[in-house]
Amino acid sequence: MVHATFRFYDGLNDFLARERRGVDATVPCARDATTKHMIEALGVPHTEVELILVNGASSGLERILEESDRVAVYPRFAQLDVAPLARLPQQPPGRLRFVADAHLGGLARLLRMAGFDTIYRNTMDDGEIEELALDAGRIVLTRGRELLKRRGVEFGCYVRALHAQEQLHEVFDRYRLAERARPFTLCLHCNAPLRSVAKAEVLDRLPPAVRASQEVFTTCDCCGRVFWKGSHWKRMAAMLDAAMDDDQLPAPEEDN
Repeated sequence: MVHATFRFYDGLNDFLARERRGVDATVPCARDATTKHMIEALGVPHTEVELILVNGASSGLERILEESDRVAVYPRFAQLDVAPLARLPQQPPGRLRFVADAHLGGLARLLRMAGFDTIYRNTMDDGEIEELALDAGRIVLTRGRELLKRRGVEFGCYVRALHAQEQLHEVFDRYRLAERARPFTLCLHCNAPLRSVAKAEVLDRLPPAVRASQEVFTTCDCCGRVFWKGSHWKRMAAMLDAAMDDDQLPAPEEDN
């Protein structure tokens, strides 16, 4: 057994036992224990960590700890430029896709509204979510820290906010989503792409007031719902506008 001293910074302290917050804590480590193993054993999901310094040098999650190592663990840096240091990747390459746990149905709907492929079913257990994350390279969104410690979860976010709109702001900020957003291109209900459709094709599915006032429609081929630019769209557009900090939203469709 070896002993290493850990210090966690900023928001990572929220995950620690009270007596270990904001202080150096020397703890016993099993032989061949990695930084990842010990960081998570102390309560911090590895997905919340961007930078690890071991004895002042940048380190990865798989470093084997040695006697008297001093480990400094930092969250994502919002202000400080740490570009010269070897940071841990926070998201997979390419198009961002998400899977949300059972507590984040409202957030999942808002992310779909912004055009981000987001799987959500309130019947999924942690094993199913882990499998989706591993097989499809999805970022796990959760209110449960233990899910983020599972072996198959490489990328994830512990969502701190309690309300869906605040959660949307949090996820937009963390992953810089504003420039990637494609609002109103996915079905809010089943996550499938929407397609433009002629009014005549959906006329029999429209309320009388919508037939008289709207001309542009989209539909989901999975669930058959029809969407148009109604009063509900205006509320959702304002919500997205706030999250994106951008007054220039496109003008797609929404169901009433």
